[in-house]
Amino acid sequence: MTSDAMSTAGEGSTDVGPFDAVHRDPAHHDVLLENGHVRVLDALLRPGEQTEAHAHVWPSALYVLSWSDFVRIDPEGKVIADSRTMNRPRAGEAIWSPALPPHRVRNVGSADLRLIAVELKSVR
Repeated sequence: MTSDAMSTAGEGSTDVGPFDAVHRDPAHHDVLLENGHVRVLDALLRPGEQTEAHAHVWPSALYVLSWSDFVRIDPEGKVIADSRTMNRPRAGEAIWSPALPPHRVRNVGSADLRLIAVELKSVR
């Protein structure tokens, strides 16, 4: 691909709010591509790790590279999702995620939780 075909962060919408995952938790969210339509993130959370409080303002298609159980916790400390009570995707599956309000994620499993998230900026 030419450099014109590959866009980088900064070209797309900057209306991400104060809890933007990339800015609040860069240790676990790496931008692979960003333009005015999408932002593609490589999200990696190792066993026992917990993210900083962050949000995802756009819905996304998630491609599972590796799965591990997790809990999602709201800013007040209440568990709002526990993957151990859900249908668990396998590596190689794609799943949908709506936009997510501020939260933390803790990997409570024994493997890496690694996802490629394609955030859709034009869908809000």
